[in-house]
Amino acid sequence: MTRVLASLFAVAALLAAGHAQAESFYVPDIMGGGPNFVQGSSPIPKATVYFNGNYAPGTIVVNTAERRLYLVLPNGQALRYGIGVGRDGFRWGGVHKITAKKEWPSWTPPAEMLARRHDIPRHMAGGINNPLGARALYLGSTLYRIHGSNEPETIGQAVSSGCFRMTNDDVTDLYNRVSVGATVVVLN
Repeated sequence: MTRVLASLFAVAALLAAGHAQAESFYVPDIMGGGPNFVQGSSPIPKATVYFNGNYAPGTIVVNTAERRLYLVLPNGQALRYGIGVGRDGFRWGGVHKITAKKEWPSWTPPAEMLARRHDIPRHMAGGINNPLGARALYLGSTLYRIHGSNEPETIGQAVSSGCFRMTNDDVTDLYNRVSVGATVVVLN
């Protein structure tokens, strides 16, 4: 509610100042996002790290306890990304494959989410305000995805309904490095 009021106030102020061009106005900038709001730098920067594990290069390993996602590289290394994970009661584990990749995906909340949250839309077209962010990697026949987020402050937190959130910069980087069919191991 505070963001909505702040947005309305900012629009009124800009219109009063004679800046009525829609192209020059970007709502997240006035909501504390700044110029990097959509792309957003992660509070947990991506890093190349040594990785001890018996996984083939190209495998994604999600460690929900660490709130980190690893893309396994050759020679005992991995790219480590910060992620947001499922809140209590929504964490899960298993092995799946990436079955689809989408840029600026649309979002249709599953029936389970709609039953819990009556205030969310039934469908949202892809774009900067969509909760799936810039990219999504779909995990097998599950309802879950590895996806972007326009809320970089949630990275490192347990806030989702089971999906794994990354900043839009990080999910775009991961998206460009993996293919449909890649194995995803979720450790819980």
